[in-house]
Amino acid sequence: MANQLKTNNTECIVVDIQERLMPALHASEVMLQSCTVLLKGLNKLNVPIQVTEQYPKGLGKTLPEIAELTKNAPVYEKTRFSAYLPEIEKKLANRQVRHVILIGAETHVCMLQTVLDLSRAGIQVYVPFECTSSRKLQNKDNALQQMRDAGAVVSNVESVLFQLLQDAKHEAFKEISGLIR
Repeated sequence: MANQLKTNNTECIVVDIQERLMPALHASEVMLQSCTVLLKGLNKLNVPIQVTEQYPKGLGKTLPEIAELTKNAPVYEKTRFSAYLPEIEKKLANRQVRHVILIGAETHVCMLQTVLDLSRAGIQVYVPFECTSSRKLQNKDNALQQMRDAGAVVSNVESVLFQLLQDAKHEAFKEISGLIR
C-alpha cells in the first residue's frame, strides 16, 4: 500500500533543535530524550534524515546530542520559518518520499508552517507529539490541533517506530524494542 509508512518512502526532518532555543521550551528535557530515542531508531532502520537550523548565529547550532545522531545528515541554515526549503523539497522529490516524520521546535511556528507546506505538497506528515515543544504548552497544544486539522498524523515515538518495523520478525526489532523500554 503506497500510503503506508515504510523505510523506503519515509524521511525525517529535524527542525531547529538548537542550543539557545531548547532551554526556553516547555519540558525540553522530555522532548530531547524522545527525539534521541526516535533518531536512534531511525538510524537502526536506515531512514534518511535532514536537519535545519534557524538563524544559528543567534540561536546556536544543533544540540550536540542531536548532532551526534544526525552526523551524516545534511544541515541547512534558514531564516524562513518553514523547514520545507528548496533543498529539502528537491531531496524528497528525488527519493519519491511520501511520508515525513517531523520533529523539532517550535511547534506553533516552524513546525506548524512546515507541516502546512509539506501537506500542500502532498506529503503525509507524522509528528510524534513528544518530539516537539513550544515555550508555552498552550501554543504546542493549539499547533498540534492545527496540524491534525491540516491532515498530519499526530502520533508518538513508539507508534512511528513500530509502523516502520511492521513485523516482529524485522531484523531491527530487538534493538528498537530495547530503545522503547
